Amino acid sequence: MSVPTVDSLQSIYTNASLIKQGERYDTVIKQFNQIYGRFPEFIVRSPGRVNLIGEHIDYSGYGVLPMAIERDVVQAVATDASNTKVQIANMNPKYPTRTFEYEGEEKVVTIDSSSLEWSNYFKCGYKGMLESSKEKVTPKGMSILVDGTVPAGSGLSSSAAFVCSSALAVITANQLGLSKQELTEVAIVAERNVGVNSGGMDQAASVFAEKNYALYVEFVPKLKTLPVQLPSGASFVIAHTLVTADKFTSGPKHYNLRVVETKMGARILAHCLFGNKLDVVLDTYKQVMDEYFKTKQGISEQDQLTQMLTLVDRYLTNTTGYTVKEMADAAGMVENDVVATYMTRFPVQTDVFRLHQRAVHVLTEARRVQQFIYICHQHEQDVNNTNNNDVLKQLGDIMNSSHESCATSFDCSCPELDQVCNVARQHGAFGARLTGAGWGGAAVFLTTPENVPTLIQAVKEQYYHKNFPEFSKDQLDDAIFPTEPCRGATIFTGFDQS
Repeated sequence: MSVPTVDSLQSIYTNASLIKQGERYDTVIKQFNQIYGRFPEFIVRSPGRVNLIGEHIDYSGYGVLPMAIERDVVQAVATDASNTKVQIANMNPKYPTRTFEYEGEEKVVTIDSSSLEWSNYFKCGYKGMLESSKEKVTPKGMSILVDGTVPAGSGLSSSAAFVCSSALAVITANQLGLSKQELTEVAIVAERNVGVNSGGMDQAASVFAEKNYALYVEFVPKLKTLPVQLPSGASFVIAHTLVTADKFTSGPKHYNLRVVETKMGARILAHCLFGNKLDVVLDTYKQVMDEYFKTKQGISEQDQLTQMLTLVDRYLTNTTGYTVKEMADAAGMVENDVVATYMTRFPVQTDVFRLHQRAVHVLTEARRVQQFIYICHQHEQDVNNTNNNDVLKQLGDIMNSSHESCATSFDCSCPELDQVCNVARQHGAFGARLTGAGWGGAAVFLTTPENVPTLIQAVKEQYYHKNFPEFSKDQLDDAIFPTEPCRGATIFTGFDQS
């Protein structure tokens, strides 16, 4: 299945935002013409996402449940077959115009991952697509204008939206014909060129999401997505704490460290359970779980996860934290091999590795995802749909438990996230939790349509007015906003190209 091409913004956005989005696209097209002296040939867009449940478990192999949001990255593009020069400008003046050249089939383009440079995210998509394409072509020159509305560092996946839209721009410009599946898989790997070890949820949601549905994303044995109908009467609000948490600078102490902690925990568990009997390395909890239960029939995934928690308590016994040597010894590895395998390409900074706590979060969070989807499916089959608030309360309780686990076991919350979630729960949110990597960024609240204005106003008064009294109405509306499940990556051609 390829990324759809549409000629109507109504195919992408909700009716409530069509006028605003139409004005935005007209502005992008006009600005493109002013910069490049021509009109774009097409516009690509990929949305940010909000993860409803399933935080920091994708890189452990477990499925997650995000939904795409209206906020997105749009790229207007024109091509030039006479050269391979790429010019990329941004509607936001803080990001300077950049130019680079195709460097040949072997290298494609140089990306300096040590530099926090905005155009690197475009280069990731450019390099990834051209390296993976079965059709080895000399790429066309491209003139690009980017407009992004996903707040950077918000936990709403601005980087994945940028990389996915960049990859889609390259596919479309060079007629590479890659499917949604291929686009997603390449984008997952491509983003690692900026030094972030991403798991894949962000890219899958940005590409595969469907309007009015959440998206269950599985990664094992291969990437697979399934739309999940959310209960009628469920409304969502996103609040950006304005604590910026970009993965590039915080990765070594936060995101990349958690990847190592989960992978080494899984390796130790695998060594304790299987010794040297296996020919393959198991370094995700999903791999260990699948191997452990492959001869045990009739056990649901929820029950498997519960039993895995018992194994974690039995074998990951050092609750104060492991040193690198202690991890290596427990996993039957050499210390230098641990460093070379897990801490070289994606550096980490820490004194000890808290494997037990991270494992508890991963396994309980994976179980919460299954519970959330089960409740949604049960409600969908309820022909009367008379218990909306009861269902929303059940889902909200799961979201609240998720936030508590993120804050205590995974240590990826912050005081500001805790504060906005508490305010939301006190003013009609059934559930409130951090979303995205955490350590700042955004929270998502589950409420009812009629309560959205009250909830937003309460958070404005008790969080934003106190912490950011100088903010204008537009700034506040940009920080906290309602959202609906939106469509994923799209190519738009419904405009005058002359």
